[in-house]
Amino acid sequence: MLRGASAEALAELGQQGARTRTLDAAATLGSQLFGVTAVVRRDVALRRALTDSSVEGEARAGLAQAVFGKALDEPALKLVADAASRRWIASNDLPDALEQVAVAATVRSAGAHGNQVGDELFAVNQLIEANPSLRGALADHSRSAEDRSQLLLGLLDGKTLPATAVLVGQAVTRERGPVETALQAYLDLAAEALEEAVATVHTARELSAAERQRLTAALGNQYGKDVQLHVVVDPELIGGLRVEIGDDVIDGTVVSRLDDARRRIAG
Repeated sequence: MLRGASAEALAELGQQGARTRTLDAAATLGSQLFGVTAVVRRDVALRRALTDSSVEGEARAGLAQAVFGKALDEPALKLVADAASRRWIASNDLPDALEQVAVAATVRSAGAHGNQVGDELFAVNQLIEANPSLRGALADHSRSAEDRSQLLLGLLDGKTLPATAVLVGQAVTRERGPVETALQAYLDLAAEALEEAVATVHTARELSAAERQRLTAALGNQYGKDVQLHVVVDPELIGGLRVEIGDDVIDGTVVSRLDDARRRIAG
């Protein structure tokens, strides 16, 4: 999580990125910012030059324009130059912020189907977690990132929104920890872009549509915003629900209550 001046810079860049006027413009902005993010992360010297606080911001912005000017459309170039001119607590904060703006732009490119992006990212994460062989293949760095990305996208076979496919591909090629971790981070950023919260519900059985609606409404009232509900069925819980939303955990499962009873008896 970015803090201090870096968090302030991200907030300003996020507002700038949200001003795209069409879905295609949002998709292009996201794609180009992902490209810049990859270059800046890979090129340590460039990253340090773009975030060197001993150099005037205007000069750093000029460097960004010189490096990326021929590769970016005006909206992306303006945002990247603006980002380079700002103060960053750590050099890695710059590409991290650009990546977050790229995710938000990509989600917005789905328009009215933005919620579906989050649902699909969650489903892809569940697919990976349920298939150890797939998880192992995605973690095999003897294979190129492009090869691993095509492996996962091939399994999806065009069944997701274009925005989801972009984010899934980026989650593999970003080369920063497990793919599942990247997908979860993108899922959270997708909800944030839509000004929603993400609730992961663990339950012993599948919830009915009415139960989902009631739970979504209750959580929305409690947290004061719309909630994306993602359900994980785990028969070992026996009954009840465990809800994870942000840093909060609401555990009302039978297993949890039994464990609590055992602790009280033992104590």
